[in-house]
Amino acid sequence: MAIQDTHEEWQVVETATPFTGNKTSVRTDRVVMPDGSTVTRDYQVHPGSVAVLALDEAGRVLVLRQYRHPVRHKLWEIPAGLLDVPGENPLHAAQRELYEEAHVKAEDWRVLTDVFTTPGGCDEAVRIFLARGLSEAEGERFEVAEEEADMELARVPLEELVRGVLAGELHNNCLVVGALSLQAVLSGAGGVETLRPAEAPWPARPFEA
Repeated sequence: MAIQDTHEEWQVVETATPFTGNKTSVRTDRVVMPDGSTVTRDYQVHPGSVAVLALDEAGRVLVLRQYRHPVRHKLWEIPAGLLDVPGENPLHAAQRELYEEAHVKAEDWRVLTDVFTTPGGCDEAVRIFLARGLSEAEGERFEVAEEEADMELARVPLEELVRGVLAGELHNNCLVVGALSLQAVLSGAGGVETLRPAEAPWPARPFEA
């Protein structure tokens, strides 16, 4: 049996947006259930995100440590950011985030995996890229502010990240999914060559290549 998620959309008989923020909003839908009843579903509407697992020639992953107020933690993460423009090419967004957060560029890009981060309460979709062939970007560093002004950068062996994930020491969604996915790729037949190209279709956030 093939295991594959499928698109399906149940009827919405009423919808409202009780809150609109700077980047996201909250929507309330009345949804028809299979038995004909209706229920209310509240969820965050999100533009989508990209993340980059940047791997250097020594097998180290570029990570950053940043304060995340909702969970009251400083988390080790991989570079990531929002799709700022509807229909934006996710590869271009990922390249921008790697430059802005780490002042790094990469020669080889592939899609590592696509995920819905919290599908029970948010429609956010994230595309996680694998970036290799790293080098320092040209020009001046991007000026950071707010939480990013306190950001720390490091390069950590992939094996150490996997250990930290399984030990319950690392919690960022994109780092966890990215590190475990890459470990699986590297231990499987075909390795990185089995990954999708960097501009593979992404039905959750369609774009023009």
